[in-house]
Amino acid sequence: MATLEDKLLGEKLEYYCSSSEGEDNGDDGDESKGASGKSRSSGLTIDTNPDATPAGGFRQQGSTNTGPKGVVKDWQRFKQLEAERRDETERQRLALAKKLTITTATSAEDEERKRQEELDAELDELMSEDFLQQYQKQRMAEMLRQTGHNQQFGQVQQLTSHGEFLACVEQENKHTTIIIHIYERQLAACTTLNKCLDSLASDYPSIKFAKICSSVAGMSRDFRTKGLPALLVYKAQAVIGNFVRLTDDLSDDFFASDVESFLIEHGILVDRALYN
Repeated sequence: MATLEDKLLGEKLEYYCSSSEGEDNGDDGDESKGASGKSRSSGLTIDTNPDATPAGGFRQQGSTNTGPKGVVKDWQRFKQLEAERRDETERQRLALAKKLTITTATSAEDEERKRQEELDAELDELMSEDFLQQYQKQRMAEMLRQTGHNQQFGQVQQLTSHGEFLACVEQENKHTTIIIHIYERQLAACTTLNKCLDSLASDYPSIKFAKICSSVAGMSRDFRTKGLPALLVYKAQAVIGNFVRLTDDLSDDFFASDVESFLIEHGILVDRALYN
């Protein structure tokens, strides 16, 4: 059985040499006594089995990183942790920057989409039929003013000689369109066309309308029989339209609106609805 001294020293009984044993063993006892005495004076317990756990369940273990090598190892571990912490901080910074970039890009896309929607709405408004018609009228009026179409006629001029016919064409402004009806008094279609031209002359005052009898203009009998009623159109002393026997296109019964549509279709007249 262990004594109180054994418990205090933390030694097992078989590793302790008492003074009585020293007496029986002579010098060996003295040597053991000296060792035991040294152990008591140092206050340390010598454990012959390092792997054994003391009765309390705990072992006292000192630092393994003492000395120069331990300091170097601790420094390396510190630098490793510092690098890991720096890498983690960089990852967090990049993640935040990416998040802010996505948010900014989303806001910019929203603004761009709104701006595009506004532009589309303005374009739809500009492309509306009412706006286009109004724009065409304004442009047509500007073109007419620029080309000298401010001159007003308003009625059909009667040409009584070949000289007047030439003067009507050659002495007029180069931007003015001249429409001359060659007629024959005995033809009903010619009489109807004269009435239609009277109406159109008032509707298109910037166009110069005139009429001349076929015999005064020096037309042949064959032409007077087969080619009338006829319209000659001049501009800048050049023929831009030559329409003979209009009854083939208008029939024998026609009105001013039919003649107007015919001339608009062939590019002689500009639809007045575009600039009125």
